Amino acid sequence: MAPPTLPVPHRARQRAHPRLPPCETLPSRVPQPTTPSATRDPRITEHRNPRTAEIDRASPLEIVDLIAAEDALVAPVVAAQRESLARAVECAEAALRAGGRVIYAGAGTSGRLGVLDASEIPPTFGADFDLFVGLIAGGPPALLRAQEGAEDSPEGGAADLHAVQLSARDFVVGIAASGTTPYVHGALRAAKAAGARTALVCCTPPPGSILEAVDVAIVVVTGPEVVTGSTRMKAGTATKLVLNTISTGAMIRIGKTYGNLMVDLRATNAKLVDRSERIVAEVTGLAREDARAVLARADGQVKRAIVMQLLSLDAAAADHALAGAGGVIRRLLDAPPAVDA
Repeated sequence: MAPPTLPVPHRARQRAHPRLPPCETLPSRVPQPTTPSATRDPRITEHRNPRTAEIDRASPLEIVDLIAAEDALVAPVVAAQRESLARAVECAEAALRAGGRVIYAGAGTSGRLGVLDASEIPPTFGADFDLFVGLIAGGPPALLRAQEGAEDSPEGGAADLHAVQLSARDFVVGIAASGTTPYVHGALRAAKAAGARTALVCCTPPPGSILEAVDVAIVVVTGPEVVTGSTRMKAGTATKLVLNTISTGAMIRIGKTYGNLMVDLRATNAKLVDRSERIVAEVTGLAREDARAVLARADGQVKRAIVMQLLSLDAAAADHALAGAGGVIRRLLDAPPAVDA
């Protein structure tokens, strides 16, 4: 079977926008909201945490212990959403292979985490800068200072998506700890109307109305925060874990790693230059100096250097072989890279 094609540059997306291939259908297990009392907010992220009710009387060490105990609850909750996370990885991979993008849309901490994850993909995986896009209510100024009222505009979410030329090939991930952010709801509805696949990441059961615009719901109920409503804490940690999983999973699936080595990294600083040399040396068995020489002939591209060395090819032939393998180095070198004991 012919290998899938790699993501195409953004300019190619302007010519055609076929619909995103369907993701595998997986069962949806979305926690249901509880019925609140007359004075209690239905959003779990707004509830008070009885375990930290007297944290203002705690010593520094006790504060650390209380926060650590709450943080320890996060990872198991994220792991419980494994099926929804797997479906999101599938949708992200399908979008990238179809020439689309993964677009995050959020407000406040949620928006900043989306922008952070998107900005780290190019240097980590050598990916095009437009494959992952982070949108935040209020625009770039909101990264450093809250833009009052921006998150309350569903029209703003839709407008920001259209400003980055939303297409049916894209996979749009709305991020809203509370599950109710109007900016995120507006973005998701606009994405659904455009035929794009959609996901919602939230930390409390979302309103049923927004689920109609969502293909994948990732609901990580982390419980009341240490400081009531401060979703930069447990909810933020959970969101970071979720986005790490989606983006890293998609990059692995399109061939950005060989085993667990990041063979498509961009050596943009001394640390990454060193890592590139170490990867080539480890995989090929070359001495560091020889690995550096192969990298120089490969124009600094780790994946190309590995294929050149192990298959005795020049740079052009290595590129041709990689293109034929859909960019997945394991299809050319079946054995995994050795792992030091």
